[in-house]
Amino acid sequence: MKSIQLIKQIKRNILIKFFVIVLLLGANGCNDFLEVIPDNITNLEHVFATRETAENYLATLYTHVPAVFARTTVTNSEYYESSLCGNILWFGADDAWTFYENNYKYNYPWRIARGEQNVSSPLLNAWDGWEGMNSMFYAIRDCNIFIEEMQKPERAPEVGKIDRARWIAEACFLKAYYHFYLFRMYGPIPITDVNIDVSASPEITRVKRDPVDDVVNYIANLLDKAAADLPLELPNKQIEEGRATRGAALTLKAKVLVTAASDLFNGNSDYSHFVDNDNVHLFPVNKWGDEVWMQKWQRAAEACKEALEALPEKELHYTANSYDISDPIRYQLNLREAVTERYNKEIIWTRRTNSWTIESNVEIMMLPPRLDGVPYTTGGYISSYASITLGMAERFYSKNGIPIDEDNTYDYANRYKVTEVGIDQTANLISGYKTARLNLNRENRFYASLLFDGARAYWNKYGKETDWLNNQNSCVYGTFGQINGLIGGTQNYTETGYFIQKLTSLYFAGQTTSPWATVGGKWYQWPEFRLADLYLLYAEALNEIDKPEEAIVYIDRIRARSGLKGVKEAWGAECSKDKSKPSRKDGLREIIHQEREIELAFEGQRFWDLRRWKKAANFQNKTVMGWNTSGKDAAEYYQPVVLFNQQFVTPRDYLWPISTYSLRRNPNLVQNPGW
Repeated sequence: MKSIQLIKQIKRNILIKFFVIVLLLGANGCNDFLEVIPDNITNLEHVFATRETAENYLATLYTHVPAVFARTTVTNSEYYESSLCGNILWFGADDAWTFYENNYKYNYPWRIARGEQNVSSPLLNAWDGWEGMNSMFYAIRDCNIFIEEMQKPERAPEVGKIDRARWIAEACFLKAYYHFYLFRMYGPIPITDVNIDVSASPEITRVKRDPVDDVVNYIANLLDKAAADLPLELPNKQIEEGRATRGAALTLKAKVLVTAASDLFNGNSDYSHFVDNDNVHLFPVNKWGDEVWMQKWQRAAEACKEALEALPEKELHYTANSYDISDPIRYQLNLREAVTERYNKEIIWTRRTNSWTIESNVEIMMLPPRLDGVPYTTGGYISSYASITLGMAERFYSKNGIPIDEDNTYDYANRYKVTEVGIDQTANLISGYKTARLNLNRENRFYASLLFDGARAYWNKYGKETDWLNNQNSCVYGTFGQINGLIGGTQNYTETGYFIQKLTSLYFAGQTTSPWATVGGKWYQWPEFRLADLYLLYAEALNEIDKPEEAIVYIDRIRARSGLKGVKEAWGAECSKDKSKPSRKDGLREIIHQEREIELAFEGQRFWDLRRWKKAANFQNKTVMGWNTSGKDAAEYYQPVVLFNQQFVTPRDYLWPISTYSLRRNPNLVQNPGW
């Protein structure tokens, strides 16, 4: 498949014969009901004339997926970092924070986390395509064009029946994905199964929002259709990485149905009176825990099982690292490699990226400045951009695999007190260094995911564990004035005292490339779906349909990969304050939720999970805390400080507002409650 740059070049030469109404999209401030394309642009017969041009068009359908790591050229020498710095994968909830200087105006999700969402110019407006987000309706329009044209046998006649069916299935998969993206944000949306003809009357173009259940059924059915013609595995991973498979389609279906069964969309009394202008209920009117509620969870569980059956070759990733390393470090590499190791068997579907951005921007953004003895941030201003909040650091388990406030052996009341690192902590921290007790005696995923003052960073390039332990450049020194701490200015430092290590390639290596001091490594594609995510979705659904024993099997597989005891053994141990927790439905539900928070941390799941669980109001109505990064010694540094007082208004903030512009253009649309 062509490179993204070439694909976009080709896309600019494509004529769109059918158009999605601007009253839906509101793009570019156009005042006409319909976008009009000049007649002298190449027509669709030319676009779909050959196999090459048709496949190029298919490739462009993948480019509508919101960017992971990308930079957009502003001039020949300047770059606009909105898609990197302002990514919903890391910001928008309560887990990541950043410095204000130079970045506030670009970071639309962070502004949502700060309570600045609005109706006049909604942040991350995927409906209209404004404020840091492409319009998903444009993406759906392009999918519809491809499907319609490739169903005509005269288009690209050299494309065989099998390939043609596969390509159409890929377009259906992406069309479903874009509908799902809108659904998670807005709830009831207009289903866009076919594009509206340019000659359609204004009455036809003024579409209405379809009820939640109709949207969910439409997406699920579309994915069933796509799955039938998608390959089980990509024929050539190196060339086709990022393209859809049958497992990807069925995993997306599972995510859709678990989302629809969750509290935000299933039995939610907050929206029981939400109707359109014709008094049609846009949300289900069933009650929490009733028969319909249970049926939706049953359907979700069946979808998860179906997805797993379509992934016979998939398994949780375990490192093949042959270096002389201890078990704790090996457990940590298991998790980090599950995200950053290309082609590992846990990956179900990746988003397409490019090597430059994955090797440099993300690692600069996540890691401490001047780490590894290289001042690699001198040319940019995004170093240490993603800082992890104190509250999120506390969500990880103790070394016994249970919450730190439920562990009798963990001194929770004194977790902020300063202590000296003992020799038994040497694998993860600098022996003899002073740090907060919060950073000691935590599970392996804590150390795999986070870096902080006094921690050790691990990369394969050092070889044996003794090489790591003897290399001071792999240690983090983060108090004020130290090499990785706040030295001066208002940026290029951690706002909270915690960095993200999990998303950094194990082959990280500092460089001093000009004009941007950068880093190098072994680049990887962003893992949009991986097996651990599907396991936890299945466990969640199984618990809700009263199959806790089956649910625990899948949770324990993930815990074992990180060196933790199984759920029953961990909570049944003497150190546990709540030994009956796994045996209660609500208790196991909390365990599953927290497992997702930990296992999938910083992978773009928490933002959506907190909303579908209706827990955002609990977590995002708290004070955002971090360490005192201006502290010059441990006693000053390890003082919790208030960074922001979050406010999450319920039920308003669970769904995006539709812009007032779109509401004015189309009187058949109704606004989401609270806006």
